Amino acid sequence: MIPIKTESAWRGTSDCRNCGIREMALFADLTESDFGQIHTPIDDMEFPSGAVLYQEGQRALGVFTVRKGAIKLIRITNDGNKRIVRVLRAGDVAGLEALATNRYDSEAVALSQTSLCRIPLEVIHNLSRNSQHMHRSLMQKWQRALKDADDWLADMNFGSASQRVAGLVLKMRHPTDEGITTLFSREDMGSMLDLKFETVSREISKLLRAGIMEPVDKSGRTYRILKQDKLLAR
Repeated sequence: MIPIKTESAWRGTSDCRNCGIREMALFADLTESDFGQIHTPIDDMEFPSGAVLYQEGQRALGVFTVRKGAIKLIRITNDGNKRIVRVLRAGDVAGLEALATNRYDSEAVALSQTSLCRIPLEVIHNLSRNSQHMHRSLMQKWQRALKDADDWLADMNFGSASQRVAGLVLKMRHPTDEGITTLFSREDMGSMLDLKFETVSREISKLLRAGIMEPVDKSGRTYRILKQDKLLAR
């Protein structure tokens, strides 16, 4: 993982009104009156693959809305190993727990070139107090985050190796094109699924040989799903 200073990731102030994924993001339902209450700049940031956004236990400066790319959330287990507990993509919010604790409860690392907005905690707290739209959106994001965490635990950590890998392939489908899925390094996939690197590689090879999916790029990260029913049946 590549540590990166926050200052080097900063690009400028976000234009939330004209955000390309505003309908998916935390500010989706805000009115002009709500936007008028934002007096602290919201940072427009970019991180390269492997960059650390924040660390577990770090005092929080804000929450992050993912505009493009993906982030992995990592926890340290009791035996000292690192475990990927969830993946966030466009429209997801990283660091929501900081609204209650002022600290991050996991490490966030960019899985790919990632664009984000960092929203100061004081902005969120102020809007939550004074805007019904923001309060409702915040509760919806919080509920979704809890459901995603539960689904991740249920879908990714139980069943045979083939079932876990098939589940990840399905979970990482593109939000607007279910025929395309984006995966990660075999090491990251193993950490997500609690499987060995060799096991993940073997299961991916089985899917390719069976014609269930095919690679789209040379890096072996993006695949076209050819037989979705076969994945669902595993």
